[in-house]
Amino acid sequence: MDVNNILGSNEGKLRIIQETVPGKQVTLAHIIAGPDPIVYQKLGLNPSVDYNKAAIGILSMTPAEIAVIAGDMAIKTAPIDMGFIDRFSGTLIFTGRISDVKSAVNAILSYLQGTLGFTICEITTT
Repeated sequence: MDVNNILGSNEGKLRIIQETVPGKQVTLAHIIAGPDPIVYQKLGLNPSVDYNKAAIGILSMTPAEIAVIAGDMAIKTAPIDMGFIDRFSGTLIFTGRISDVKSAVNAILSYLQGTLGFTICEITTT
């Protein structure tokens, strides 16, 4: 199949439409315990950490703006370092000691579910 025929007169430009499902939900809550240093580097996170005691917390939620509140909660719950908050995609990434990252993720999920009525997913780990 010829890509140029598919794209038609858009001069090689492809349009991507991203949709989110309305609702209040956490679709990903993952903790990477003892990550490989290359993961830190590729995410642009602080490379001067003790990787044996380190963890990365990753959450994805809708509506996307709730990532700002979740990020604030994470910082107030445990001594973590904020890696990334995206109020447009609902992505939150933070790092810290394994126990601190777990505490922050648990606090966020508990608040979102108990206080704001979110549907939350199970926490996964690697």
